[in-house]
Amino acid sequence: MAKNRKYQAASIRFGPALKAFLLCLLIGGAGVGYVWQKSQIYELGRQIKQREVRLKLLQDDNKKLDDQLAMLRSPVKLDLRVRELNLGLARPNPSLVISLPEPTAQAPASSAPMLAQQSPRGR
Repeated sequence: MAKNRKYQAASIRFGPALKAFLLCLLIGGAGVGYVWQKSQIYELGRQIKQREVRLKLLQDDNKKLDDQLAMLRSPVKLDLRVRELNLGLARPNPSLVISLPEPTAQAPASSAPMLAQQSPRGR
């Protein structure tokens, strides 16, 4: 004898509706996740572009300041500035100028122990 549907358990009648709800929830969640991910990618791209523009501006400023520093350090400009301010400075005689050799990248191995013994911190 076949049973009527109205006497079936509630879980059997509710099962297909639950499956449909979960499937819709899964598809909706995937859609929301996709849109969120795309907005994050757009935002990161915008931030990268802003920082690239700022980097370019800072590099340009740095170049201008380097050029200005080079100009201010030039002997001609320094000479002119000394005359403007009446500082009474003059170029030294070449015989009074002492040139020091550039330090080498590697110190001689024999001088290293002597320097360690002479330093006041080593005691």
